[in-house]
Amino acid sequence: MKRLLKIIISLLVTAAMFAIVHLVLQLNVFHFSSPNRFVAYLPAGVAILFGLIFYFIISSSVTDLLMKRLSQTEEKLSRMNVKELVFSVFGCLIGLVIANLIGLAFSGFGPMGTFIVVLLNILLGVLGFRVARKKKDEVNVTNLQRILMQQNPMKQESEIYGRPKILDTSVIIDGRIMDLLQTGFIEGKIIIPDFVLEELRHIADSADGLKRNRGRRGLDILNEIQKQLMVPVEIQEFTTSQPMEVDSMLLKMAESLDAFVVTNDFNLNKVAEFQGVRVLNINELANAIKPVVLPGEEMQVTIIKAGKEPGQGVAYLNDGTMIVVDGGNKFIGETKNVMVTSVLQTAAGRMIFTKMVTAA
Repeated sequence: MKRLLKIIISLLVTAAMFAIVHLVLQLNVFHFSSPNRFVAYLPAGVAILFGLIFYFIISSSVTDLLMKRLSQTEEKLSRMNVKELVFSVFGCLIGLVIANLIGLAFSGFGPMGTFIVVLLNILLGVLGFRVARKKKDEVNVTNLQRILMQQNPMKQESEIYGRPKILDTSVIIDGRIMDLLQTGFIEGKIIIPDFVLEELRHIADSADGLKRNRGRRGLDILNEIQKQLMVPVEIQEFTTSQPMEVDSMLLKMAESLDAFVVTNDFNLNKVAEFQGVRVLNINELANAIKPVVLPGEEMQVTIIKAGKEPGQGVAYLNDGTMIVVDGGNKFIGETKNVMVTSVLQTAAGRMIFTKMVTAA
């Protein structure tokens, strides 16, 4: 392979040298008085001599450098998913088309025009490749398929609407995903990656009792989802060229499938936002659907314990929201009417501050 590449490069260099010398003689740069046999054979002689020198002295290092670059390019392309590769090639083709359309204006400028056209092809081809690769996440593959492909109306009736949802380990163990799927608010196919299933199995086999119970609970939840719910559930295999953590593989899989990641992991949520992967966070949903209370509203609560500050009592709503009652420490175990004074939203949830309602 290397020897063949050396020969091809040397032949290209020889041809280029022949063209350059021939052009110099045509332009009569050296002011030859009249054409002679020496001048006629000069381009071929110089080209062959230069080609031999290049082959024996320079071609080996040039070939090694070229093969190294080709190997690096091949490795980068093999790391791309299908979506990224298709859009990158498409962008490169668009760039080449634009370059050739612009190059038509320079077609009558001889060698200089040819050089400009080649330069435009290189610049706009690389530019199109890079722009398409960066903008790939802004294209919805599902909508693009619907536009480009005419589907059979009979098939459209059985189509699964909504983008696929990939479940991570934390949301399966949490268990609330089961109730959420039962409500029908989540559309689309539910995907369980094989590496998430393997992680659940390892947790279920853990020597730690708490971890073992969590892992078994997760496996039970998956069985219930497959048996009881009328939602399409699929276990998919996904591999990468290099070893990755489970969270990184989840994001890579979601990117390749144009899917959402369903999780309640705060850190995974932040990383996904940074990488442009859409996430459905169960905790954010739970906070969003909690009932709204405004300052001045009255409610009835049962005070169950004393608060951190002197004189405070603590109560809870049915959804787990903490209510701090000013002056409630004297009424622990009693149900009282309170008035909302302020609401504090924190990363951990929401706290409602109230005061006792005095009897009129």
